[in-house]
Amino acid sequence: MKKKLFAVMMACMMASALAACGSTENDVEEHTVPEPSTTVEPVVETESEAETEKSTSPADTADEATETEPEPEDTAATGLVVYFSWSGNTESVALEIQNQSGADTFRLVPAEPYTDDYDALLDIAQEEQRNGVRPAISGSIENFDSYEVVYLGFPNWWGDMPMIIYSFLDDYDLSGKTIVPFVTSGGSGFSNTISTIESMEPDADVLGGLSLGSSQAANPGDAVADWLSGLGLAE
Repeated sequence: MKKKLFAVMMACMMASALAACGSTENDVEEHTVPEPSTTVEPVVETESEAETEKSTSPADTADEATETEPEPEDTAATGLVVYFSWSGNTESVALEIQNQSGADTFRLVPAEPYTDDYDALLDIAQEEQRNGVRPAISGSIENFDSYEVVYLGFPNWWGDMPMIIYSFLDDYDLSGKTIVPFVTSGGSGFSNTISTIESMEPDADVLGGLSLGSSQAANPGDAVADWLSGLGLAE
C-alpha cells in the first residue's frame, strides 16, 4: 500500500515539474520575438510622381534648354569708317556715317602728331606732298580682313589727299573690298582723288563718293542719309 501511495505521489510530482517547464519555454518564446512597435508601409511611387521626376531630371532640363535657347546673333559690323581729320570737319561726317550705317570707325592719326598751328601745318603738309612722304600711322586696325565696306574720308588739301591717306592705302590690302570715299573741302570737292584711289586699289570696287563743304560738314545728317540710301548702305 505504501509503495502504491509513493508511486502516486511521484507521478504527481513529475506532472507538476513538466507543467512548470512548459510554462518557462513559452515565456522565453514570447520575450525573444517582440512584436514591432511601428508598422512602416512600403513607399509606392505613383505614376504622377514618376512623371514629375522624369520631367525635372538634369538630362531633360539640359535638352529643354538646348531646344528653347535662341542662337546668338552675329552683330559684328561689316563696315569700317577710316578717316583723317585735322580741323574736325571730316570727323563730323565720319561720325554721322557711323551713326547711320552701324559701321566701326578708325581715325588715322600720325605717329608724329601734326602741329595745331594752321600756318605751320600748311608748310608741313605741302612739304610732305612734294616729297611723297608716307607719314607713319599711330596704331593699327584689328581684324581688318573682316570688313567688307571701307568708308574712306579726308579733307582736300591742295587738290589731293593728305599723305597719311596714301600711307593707309599702302599699308592695308583692300582687294575685294568696297571703298566708299567722302571728302570735305572749301569747294574743290574730290579733285582727282577718286581716280587716284582706283589706281592704287585696282582690285577694290570704288563707289560714288560724298563731297561736302565746310559749312555742310557741321550738320551732315540729311546729306549722309540721302547718300547712303542711294548706295543701299543705310542701316
